[in-house]
Amino acid sequence: MSLLEVRDLEAGYGDLQVLFGVDLEVAEGEYVAIVGPNGAGKSTAMKAVVGLAAHMGGEITFDGEDIAGLPPQNIIERGVGYVPQSDNVFPTLTVEENLTIGAYLLGDLPDERREVVLEQFPILGERPDQRAGNLSGGQQQMLAMARALIPDPPLLLLDEPSAGLAPDLVEEMFDHIDRINERGVTVLIVEQNAKTALRQCDRGYVLAQGENRYADDGDALLSDPEVRQQFLGG
Repeated sequence: MSLLEVRDLEAGYGDLQVLFGVDLEVAEGEYVAIVGPNGAGKSTAMKAVVGLAAHMGGEITFDGEDIAGLPPQNIIERGVGYVPQSDNVFPTLTVEENLTIGAYLLGDLPDERREVVLEQFPILGERPDQRAGNLSGGQQQMLAMARALIPDPPLLLLDEPSAGLAPDLVEEMFDHIDRINERGVTVLIVEQNAKTALRQCDRGYVLAQGENRYADDGDALLSDPEVRQQFLGG
């Protein structure tokens, strides 16, 4: 069963249209990647799903419900977790305070949810009183994901989670995403590190110039000579 369905999506910012009829589908429990060159519309597709880009046409359905054009808060309330690429923590607040903000839909931070995310990201449990702005880039990304997971969303959207990370930390970040998916969270990721994303995911979409170009299993896209030549550097 599809948890998220996007059909003929047109979206952009103000009068600027970026997407021209994009289709995406994410089944419950899947790990799906969106890759493509800079300017392809990858992040715009994700922002349109979560209500941060202007919906100009097409359908967006989450868990059988039409969410196209809804305000971001309403979409989050329906069970979509979202981690933007940058500015994704409250830098002057502590780790614990950031996690507490993630529980605003719940009224308070349940011990059970806190324990689950700290088991996923144990480094955060070692520094609850540290200001988020003093964490490393990788630790900030972990905190942003942990905060998004506090309400236990069935779908987690990750926009460029490896951006700006050192190569050894990129592998660690993808290991975390694997474990999140293994826990039963459906994952949709936008990623510039296309080869790594396609190796890890179940299925992938390749976008270019705001349109679908290829869609297949991650391994199939990696081995497709046209995809490799055009989008993966050969």
